[in-house]
Amino acid sequence: MLNKMAVIGGGNIGGVLVAEIVKRRLAREVALVDVKEPDLAKGKCLDISEGTPIIQSDVIASGSKTYEVIKDAELVINTAGVPRTVRPDGTIPTREELLTTNLKITDFVSEGIKTYCPDAMVISIANPLDAIVYRLNMNLKPPRHKLVGMAGVLDSARYRYFVAREAGVSVENVEALVMGGHGDSMVPIRSACRIAGMPVEKFISQERLEAIETRTRKAGGEVVSLLGTGSAFVSPAWSALEMAEAVIFDKKKIIAASALLQGEYGVNGVFIGVPVILGKNGVEKIIEIDLTDRERELFNKSVEAVRKTTKEVDEILSK
Repeated sequence: MLNKMAVIGGGNIGGVLVAEIVKRRLAREVALVDVKEPDLAKGKCLDISEGTPIIQSDVIASGSKTYEVIKDAELVINTAGVPRTVRPDGTIPTREELLTTNLKITDFVSEGIKTYCPDAMVISIANPLDAIVYRLNMNLKPPRHKLVGMAGVLDSARYRYFVAREAGVSVENVEALVMGGHGDSMVPIRSACRIAGMPVEKFISQERLEAIETRTRKAGGEVVSLLGTGSAFVSPAWSALEMAEAVIFDKKKIIAASALLQGEYGVNGVFIGVPVILGKNGVEKIIEIDLTDRERELFNKSVEAVRKTTKEVDEILSK
């Protein structure tokens, strides 16, 4: 158990995170900050706090519109950003407009972290993930083991779920790994996919696997289209908590995460989804796995897609 955790952003993901942190007793105190009026963060925390006698948890949940509430947090989960939604006039923000807005939000987030908990481990969920983690790194300049993006956990879980349903087995039997950027260029690593230790091809045809891998790449959009408004929120929150628990309990757990590469996989200076060991020191090791020629080709394309996104960030910031 930590003394204090912080969640930035009080939307659907932030609300699930605070509720789960209280329920799982991951810290003695959890702080939620959200600038929305009238006082979204305080309201959500009061709602959760009033239910603590029922779940028998003494974890304190504190909400605020200002960043003082995150003071001395040891681990921060960042969810802050706006989704790409239709405006009242029927128009949709361009990718550049959305990115510009979320980069400004990320600058406020960075300032809050630097001011009140500069030594905290940071797990970022906010989208566009690759761009936001890149900007956080520019602003915070942390040791690379203390900043990581949550994407691979969720993408890998989706891959596992689809494989389990197709094979007719428990999700517990499926191991799977998705690498690369968090978007259409992500790479489900079929050579690393196992069902009870056996190759996935023993259970599922190549044609069905290709369909599953395509669905995995587009899974976030599938949820958005079904919901109508908003995006996935429970599974991203659970994914971030799997990472947080690996740190809090020093599990040394191998998890897919967006980490800063410094020569691994022949890549420098890019946050990209790769398998890492997460423990009390954050990203304790980046694992380089053997990829097939095709997987390596797709991974390199994903790296270039992320480089393009980071270039967009640099161009926006230079204006």
